[in-house]
Amino acid sequence: MIPPLARRFVAGESAAEVLERARQLQARDVGTICNRLGEHYDERGPADEDAAAYCRLVDDIADADLRARVSVKPSQLGLDVGEDVFRENLARVVERADDRGVFVWLDMEDHPTVEATLNAYEHHARETGGNVGVCVQANLRRTRTDLERLAELPGKVRLVKGAYDPPAEVAYRDKQRVDAEFRDCLRYMFANFEGGVAVGSHDPEMLSLADSLHEEFGTPYEVQMLMGVREDALFDLADDCEVWQYAPYGDRWLSYFYRRVMERRQNALFALRAILSG
Repeated sequence: MIPPLARRFVAGESAAEVLERARQLQARDVGTICNRLGEHYDERGPADEDAAAYCRLVDDIADADLRARVSVKPSQLGLDVGEDVFRENLARVVERADDRGVFVWLDMEDHPTVEATLNAYEHHARETGGNVGVCVQANLRRTRTDLERLAELPGKVRLVKGAYDPPAEVAYRDKQRVDAEFRDCLRYMFANFEGGVAVGSHDPEMLSLADSLHEEFGTPYEVQMLMGVREDALFDLADDCEVWQYAPYGDRWLSYFYRRVMERRQNALFALRAILSG
């Protein structure tokens, strides 16, 4: 059983619980991005199992006509086992989702996985006509160039600041520099991404910037926030723009909860505020 504190950040242990979360959010004009917890498998079996579970989840979402998407991690689908395993499992999920009209997000993991993730995204973005999305991290030095590559593709791109701890040779490590890169990347996306922009942030300054850029360029956009973090702002934003909540679920909740709270100081502060405001 998930304790109450962790339950603020995790929808539950079963698919049924994340689907119920999606129903509750839909009633408040918020969509749900469903992520089955699991990552960095070093054997094929668990990766195949999670791919099959995502296919079942896609069917459940489609059958229930929910405003929900699925989000997968490359290492969850077997990237650490082999890129061929990852691509095979991702194809299973994306093909089922495309058949059922459900959107698939590709999460971005640590920096060595970026190229394989973007290559897979590019393939499926073209194959599905844009029924997939990918996350990019503003703290990585390569991201500004990656955005130029992604701008011409169908599909969606989510910009986040970056939650991993990459070395200085591949990433900006100063918070002010990361914030500046986020602003610059966001401006580039609003100016060049005709299909829309996904803003993955809880930072009020960045959300205000996104709204201003929308007014300037007319580019459609959506805001994505983590379950349990600034939910008051999430529901307020839903009155004026498209909003989605990232809702993880599954029996591997403990490591997710610990990492989300501890990986960066600002996440810990958000978590603390969420707890104190409860």
